[in-house]
Amino acid sequence: MLRKIIFLFLLITFYTNAQEQYYELRDFVTDSAGIFTATQITELNQQLVALEKNTTNQLVIVTIEELGFDTIESYANGLFNQNEIGQKEKDNGLLILFSKLDREVRIEVGYGLEPYITDAVASRIIRNTMIPNFKEEMYFEGIGNATNQLIEFLNNPEVLEEFKKEIEDEESNNQLIGYIFLGFFLLIFVTVGGFYFYKSYKNVIEVFRGVFIGKLGVLPGFFMLVAGLLSSLFGLLFMLGPLTVVFSILTSSESIMQKIAEEPKILLLALPLFFGVAAIIALIKVKLKGEEDLNISWIKNDKTYYRKTFSSSGTHSFGSGGSSSGGGSSFSGGGGSSGGGGASGSW
Repeated sequence: MLRKIIFLFLLITFYTNAQEQYYELRDFVTDSAGIFTATQITELNQQLVALEKNTTNQLVIVTIEELGFDTIESYANGLFNQNEIGQKEKDNGLLILFSKLDREVRIEVGYGLEPYITDAVASRIIRNTMIPNFKEEMYFEGIGNATNQLIEFLNNPEVLEEFKKEIEDEESNNQLIGYIFLGFFLLIFVTVGGFYFYKSYKNVIEVFRGVFIGKLGVLPGFFMLVAGLLSSLFGLLFMLGPLTVVFSILTSSESIMQKIAEEPKILLLALPLFFGVAAIIALIKVKLKGEEDLNISWIKNDKTYYRKTFSSSGTHSFGSGGSSSGGGSSFSGGGGSSGGGGASGSW
């Protein structure tokens, strides 16, 4: 029985503390973090009182030392709703919440003002007006200038629309730059992957030609075809993989790679086409070169043909006698190392 009473007491205490975790606001400006002077608080209060009188919109400023274990989003929302900022029928309230030690700020917007002070508008005010001043510890300037902007936007719809147009233009430019960089990287992937696929597939064709003219054994050729298939598949994935991912993101459709992963038999159906086309091209090359007599060898390879066609050894020479340095000025490493020094930067 005693345990139940203690548990109930703790539960009531926790519930009471949860209900009282936010300030009970009595002024338009509550400076618990102590970042304003008395004159600055008076100036801000006068602005916000005049705003409510002229428009019925309520803009409240609250500064705190720290959030504790809460996020600024949930704290702002709880503070906003507990104090019922804005008119009941209009939901036309705004809250600027500043947390000094957390170095965070938020503009919370009531439902009725969301079509006007959108997330993009609030984000741009924070990013361009507040943060630059906060970095210099000019807290009144940052909050004061943001307050002036919000009041101006609520009183002058034309200025607000012009501000929104600037945001749209900036987002369009950023999106265009993003597409350019994305296209550049995709071009790299497609070029490298396409070249690798071309070289691998060209090798597959040559394997078929070697088998057809008897210069390459069927059994060794089989293993070389498997290796060529894997190399070609790697090049194809390197080339098409990023393209299919971007296409699926832009169109919100299922990725081709995902479909192949779900149904791998698609690859098996493509194998006859892959090898069939290579075999036909090889036969055409045989005919064009006048090698009309097909001569199949099951195991034996023509070593000279194999070395010249498939092996890169002996085709390049990097001998040490090709150049000379008469004054003994050749470089030799002395065992130095780098500890990661150089340059990098961010604020």
